Amino acid sequence: MSKVDRRILKTQEALKTAVIELMAEKNFDDITIQDLSDKANVSRGTIYLHYMDKYDLLDKLIETHIQELRVRCEAAADLDFVTGSVVWTEYFEDNYTFFATMLASKGAPFFRNRFLDFLVEEFQNEVDNTKGKNEGLNKDLVVHFVASSYVGIVEWWFTNERPVSYQVLAEQLGTLLERICE
Repeated sequence: MSKVDRRILKTQEALKTAVIELMAEKNFDDITIQDLSDKANVSRGTIYLHYMDKYDLLDKLIETHIQELRVRCEAAADLDFVTGSVVWTEYFEDNYTFFATMLASKGAPFFRNRFLDFLVEEFQNEVDNTKGKNEGLNKDLVVHFVASSYVGIVEWWFTNERPVSYQVLAEQLGTLLERICE
């Protein structure tokens, strides 16, 4: 695997930071390449060396975070729901600006939908509709219920500027998941 030049990484990080900061100020559709160029202190041409357009930049930024959540989910696979939720909520806390902007911004519904799709995929293996409380229920309905609820709670947490600590959020989410999925 070839090593990526630090200047490239620095430029890409500056652009990712710039898009998040700009989205906190205005709707994504209103952000121009010139805005990104000015905020990241790079030329317009430099942006196009790394990304096709602002949508490609946003898409790659979103995918980076979804992929990291996937890695963390795999690492927490053998943990109970409460402990596993700490892994995620700690990541949310560490990346507060990104998630708060993505979930509170009207200009980024794509992220919410992408996050929901990811959670539906992850909860497929957690919901058992063959026994217990969920016996006989439509599995897709239960999975979508759980994933939508999870997104809604996380969105609430960011929109309300973290009314509880990420540890309390994890404990509460984990407890709720245990009640629904087990």
